[in-house]
Amino acid sequence: MKGQWNIIIALLIVLIIAIFSVINVEPVTVNYLFGKAEWPLILVIIGSVLLGAILAGLISMMKVYQLKRTLKKAEEKID
Repeated sequence: MKGQWNIIIALLIVLIIAIFSVINVEPVTVNYLFGKAEWPLILVIIGSVLLGAILAGLISMMKVYQLKRTLKKAEEKID
């Protein structure tokens, strides 16, 4: 049941982000270290959300890996 609620909440968040992105389609200037570019705001918003999701996923995967390693060491210590 908890997994279903997580999916529903994730879908609602994606829907809100999609609506917010579609409303903001004006071009904006994006400053890079090496130059400038004109991009539609929708791409900037979606790109930022995707990069944030990827970073959060990588950080959580690292934490899971550390916990698995700690668990393995604890199990070896018990044996």
